[in-house]
Amino acid sequence: QLVESGGGSVQAGGSLTLSCSASGFSSAPGSDMPYWTIGWWRQAPGQEREWVACSSSNSFISYYSDLVEGRFTLSRDNARRMVTLQMENLAPEDAGKYFCVADPGQRICYRASDFRSWGQGTQVTVSP
Repeated sequence: QLVESGGGSVQAGGSLTLSCSASGFSSAPGSDMPYWTIGWWRQAPGQEREWVACSSSNSFISYYSDLVEGRFTLSRDNARRMVTLQMENLAPEDAGKYFCVADPGQRICYRASDFRSWGQGTQVTVSP
């Protein structure tokens, strides 16, 4: 189970930090959180969902879409089973519902079908 929090309303140029708490996943060696690819997707009303950022399995390298590169930072705390997305210099086009995603093993960050676990999402609103 993935539970997001931290959404809210900000003005353009502002910052927000989203958090995702993971539970119910296996803690067995080789199957626990360091083994997962985890990330964030978002969806604005009337638009397709798009990937935002992800952290790879085992190496924990973070990848970002061109739309957020340099403004967003993904962090993971495997011991606490937490993932955060620090968002800076937000723009109205960043608004939408943000979803935490996860799946064991190496996954393609920008391929939604690679992630079987999705949170319910947290809403981000950015006013001009």
